[in-house]
Amino acid sequence: MQEKVKKDEKVAFFLLTSVKFSLKLLLSGNLWGKVVGSGMDMLTGEYRNTLDEKGRILFPSKLRTVLAGNVLIVTQALDRCLWLFTPEEWRVVSSKLMDSASPFSEKNRLVLRRFIAPAQELEFDRSGRISIPQSLREYASLSKECILLGVNKYIELWDAESYKAYLEQSENSFRDAAEELGGIIF
Repeated sequence: MQEKVKKDEKVAFFLLTSVKFSLKLLLSGNLWGKVVGSGMDMLTGEYRNTLDEKGRILFPSKLRTVLAGNVLIVTQALDRCLWLFTPEEWRVVSSKLMDSASPFSEKNRLVLRRFIAPAQELEFDRSGRISIPQSLREYASLSKECILLGVNKYIELWDAESYKAYLEQSENSFRDAAEELGGIIF
């Protein structure tokens, strides 16, 4: 009995930590400040670019100039988009997740399989494009028109129509979340 209670406590702790981490990641880029160890500016802005027939997308030059190298890590994200991280930030995020996850927990394995396992390293080509793997394009339903969102420490890649639908569907939730942040003083 005591063993089951400890297991339940660990699962509850992981879920609570995961929810806190996700909320911080989604709502509070300011918590992380500048890109780890690089002194770089934040990754910000909304950009509309097209995905070519080979699955390549031209990365905005403003975002490329902020990055220290020519490599990004791409993985599945929440809300059916993709998250792109610098290698340094990926090490921080994935380490925190791996350190708090147990392979003996079904929910932990699910998160690891959906977030860590599909991650792939991408390099920019000479033209400043990255090639999105087919499996990740399918996951995010990427078509020709795409949106790149700089969210301080990472970048989201969305299908343009999916992003438009997401914004419409989440308007009330956004207002509620913004109200909860009402205590923040600028």
